[in-house]
Amino acid sequence: MHHSSLPNELINEFQSISGLKVFKKTKEKERFSRDFYDYSPVLKKRLENCCADLVVQPNSVEDVISVAQLCYREDIPLTLRGAGTGNYGQCVPLRSGVVMVMSSLNNIRDFNSSTGFVTVEAGCLMGDLDKYLFSKERQLRLLPSTWRSASVAGFVAGGSGGIGSVRWGFLRDPGHLLSLEVVTVEEQPRKLCLEADAAEALNHAYGTNGIITALTLATAPSVAWQEVAIDCRDWPRAVELLLDCARAAVDLHLCSLLEKQIVDLLPAWSGPSTGRHRLLILVNPDGVSTLERMAIAAGASFKCLGSEKAKTGSGLRELTWNHTTLHMRAINSDWTYLQMLLPLCELESMSLLKNKWGDDLLWHIEVVRQQGVQRLAALPIVRWQGQAFLEELIADCKNAGAIMFNPHVITVEDGGLGVIDGNQVHAKHCFDPKGLLNPGKLKGWMK
Repeated sequence: MHHSSLPNELINEFQSISGLKVFKKTKEKERFSRDFYDYSPVLKKRLENCCADLVVQPNSVEDVISVAQLCYREDIPLTLRGAGTGNYGQCVPLRSGVVMVMSSLNNIRDFNSSTGFVTVEAGCLMGDLDKYLFSKERQLRLLPSTWRSASVAGFVAGGSGGIGSVRWGFLRDPGHLLSLEVVTVEEQPRKLCLEADAAEALNHAYGTNGIITALTLATAPSVAWQEVAIDCRDWPRAVELLLDCARAAVDLHLCSLLEKQIVDLLPAWSGPSTGRHRLLILVNPDGVSTLERMAIAAGASFKCLGSEKAKTGSGLRELTWNHTTLHMRAINSDWTYLQMLLPLCELESMSLLKNKWGDDLLWHIEVVRQQGVQRLAALPIVRWQGQAFLEELIADCKNAGAIMFNPHVITVEDGGLGVIDGNQVHAKHCFDPKGLLNPGKLKGWMK
């Protein structure tokens, strides 16, 4: 059992910060020290005993500054938390200390109707922001499949892409994140406004190098996306059709493909199982007839489920990205997953892996735009059979030419391209000179 190692007088000092809510109960501290890292058996073992000494919830940027100042003075590790929907332990305090829950900083500060830029506080939920934008005839460009419950800064600090990546690429691509308001962890914390270039280093850095309090994002004109399901008998043909759809002159928001063994296990509301591989697509109304024509030409069965009713109940987007993994794990918690960008010889590398691993590897493909080109990312569902099995599978994927984004590691770099980002490390030196923010997650700092 984890007992707080912070002295009482220090806890009292936190409690004396006017707008700050302080959680001291063990149950609360445990709850706020977790995310969905149990998707990975490796992380589950590594992180399940990590727990904050104290959890605080600021009500204003002034509260954030007070917490940063106190943590700096007392050398207390400080880990930021949004809604806790991440899968890699991004908000888990590896070295205890204070967890700061950002959910009360949730105001939408500004909307520019001529550019569609929106400025919003860190803890605002993406679902709430999307509703607000809908009233302005705009929508978010990129969303995680947990978009109903994820927070905006949590997505920017811990995510990389998702729904919308077929058109808009990744969060780190220039044009998405326009500026950040950041609080530093220093003797006298500074509140800085970082324009796009300077903000880059905090994008997907797990909150290791600055406390994001607000951000400005680009949005897109809103579209009444239509939900389309296309069923294919043959896997190579399904992959070919997926790429053809992604390259057609139609506007897509999502373009996914699930192997038939996954389709058979999906929730009943997702449509009847047909024993076929299924493409799941969100398309602009003007593109529906084109996709139908392409599907029929490919010998596939086509179904338009009508306009996406994103405002009620679950939709097609809740069957894709990491929600696919979520549904499979609900059926059998032995399922876990991998993330990779497939090489351009997609089918060849997939069949190579399939031939060896069989039904221990079920394909789940997402089309993404990478450096302006449509590429296939894979989030395959993988049967957990121990660490050695997983490492052999990862090695096989790399040998087949895939670029891995390993979801079974805790550092920013290992989960990404495996290289140390000098800008991220430099930003940490500038904004967190003692290295107190989310310690243990930025490899470049630990060297």
